[in-house]
Amino acid sequence: MSKTKNIAALIISFLASIAILFGVYLFDNYLLMSFPLTARMVLAIVTYWLIAAVSAAALLFCGHKLSDYGCTKEKLPAQIGTGVALGAAMSLVLTVIPHLAGFGGYVSSDKQYTHLWQFIYEFVFCIIAVGLVEELVFRGTIYEYAKRIFGSDIGAVILSSLLFGAFHILRGNIAQLFVTAFIGALFCLFRLKIKNCSLLSLIIAHGIYDALIVVWTFVFGK
Repeated sequence: MSKTKNIAALIISFLASIAILFGVYLFDNYLLMSFPLTARMVLAIVTYWLIAAVSAAALLFCGHKLSDYGCTKEKLPAQIGTGVALGAAMSLVLTVIPHLAGFGGYVSSDKQYTHLWQFIYEFVFCIIAVGLVEELVFRGTIYEYAKRIFGSDIGAVILSSLLFGAFHILRGNIAQLFVTAFIGALFCLFRLKIKNCSLLSLIIAHGIYDALIVVWTFVFGK
């Protein structure tokens, strides 16, 4: 693909993700609660997958392979273990320590769970919906397009991370944008610098980190 086509593909992928995210946001807030609990649990995952639809379609249309986006079958146990370790380490540094330092209000979740099944579902949702979708889009397709545009990993890290921050603006504020962009940059650097850290590792790390926020909110209190 030419540089112009990569720019167009990146813009389309990002704007489509934002547009679908807005649709998912409206669905979650106005329609989701009208369904029975089991249906809500399934729909929450399936509708979030839609955010990656354009990126997945672009991947197929351009004839790319998942291996082009950091997916590999080699050393799967090591990839999984790396993801678990990174998710736990991020949770310790970015969530547990702030709680212990008295800044828990800045890293707590709005979700107030009390039942074990709720926490289990949170891990499932965060890994196979949030982690999978956001890593495929931002550390997968958008990162790859940015790398081809700039011709370097540095440019790809900066642009994909800023767009990752902007993607979360519906759920927060300007400060949240920069915090999330920083986390996005961390994920990029993990993949570039850590052995056996693949896109799968990032999906797992992302999901575990997000899910543990709810756990620590319960443990420490909001």
